[in-house]
Amino acid sequence: MRVFVAGATGALGIPVLRQLAARGHDVVGMTRSNSKRALIEQFGARPVVADALDSQALAQAVREAAPTHVLHLLTALPKNGPLRATDVAATNQLRIVGTANLLQAAIAAGATRLVGESFVMVYGYGDRRARPLTEDELPAVPELNPGLRAAVDALRSLERQLLYANDQQQIETVILRYGMFYGAENVATRYIVRELRKRRVPLVRGARGLTSLIHIEDAAAATVAALERGTPGAIYNIADDEPVNFNAFVAATAAAIGALRPFALPSWLLRLVAPVLVDTVSANLPISNARARRELEWQPRFPSYREGLRQLAGESGGAEAGTSAASSP
Repeated sequence: MRVFVAGATGALGIPVLRQLAARGHDVVGMTRSNSKRALIEQFGARPVVADALDSQALAQAVREAAPTHVLHLLTALPKNGPLRATDVAATNQLRIVGTANLLQAAIAAGATRLVGESFVMVYGYGDRRARPLTEDELPAVPELNPGLRAAVDALRSLERQLLYANDQQQIETVILRYGMFYGAENVATRYIVRELRKRRVPLVRGARGLTSLIHIEDAAAATVAALERGTPGAIYNIADDEPVNFNAFVAATAAAIGALRPFALPSWLLRLVAPVLVDTVSANLPISNARARRELEWQPRFPSYREGLRQLAGESGGAEAGTSAASSP
């Protein structure tokens, strides 16, 4: 395959570049910044600089790359994760306008397949289901919070656009709904590790929700599998096997790196500075990965956060005995 990766230097882009190169694919990586060209080259891809919101520049970049396959990994989130609705506004724009531009460019360039990055929050915030949701169980209930509603609407716009293009036989499309990313190479995870060592990441008192995680390397492997053998028009949940409560995950991460157990703060207090974070960790959104396992012939190397945290502890130099109040969630 010749793969055009839009969003090549984002959280998922780098591990995807690495895995595509390892499988012998010809890869072109797109970035908005000239300063990141060398980073893309480092992982075996050819860099191109373009802005996904500039339809003409994007069309030219894709046309010159002449890809058979296109990857839509466009986001513009803060490195340490979104705390407020305004932190997601630029990504919302990319998921709406950027998706339209990239689809048009891919179709015009003659690409045969486009795989797009969606996210677990497309199911909405709040208490959706105790058992894992399947791809066919997308709730129609709108979000009451305008900021959250805009984020969900943008994700659903991305999915509608991709499904329409597939239905109209303009291009094969596949949608991947990822769980929360984590891993030793993930920027947000590294930030959390640094802050946990300083005891600056609190537990959220009263947060009883469940969310689905996915190790960044497993997410990249699923992405490559979708490019190579995903069913046209299919949607796949990409998550590990064990949904987890946010507080349990944070406490387990602290234990894994040898940090003191985090203190707890009430959700109302955290909401003053990080409302999106509070709504995210309070949501009950476990998702099922059964379809991805079956159709993509994919299985997570890290089937739960426990295995992922063991790798994280190794990358972080291991735990210091006796410094943590908890060794398991």
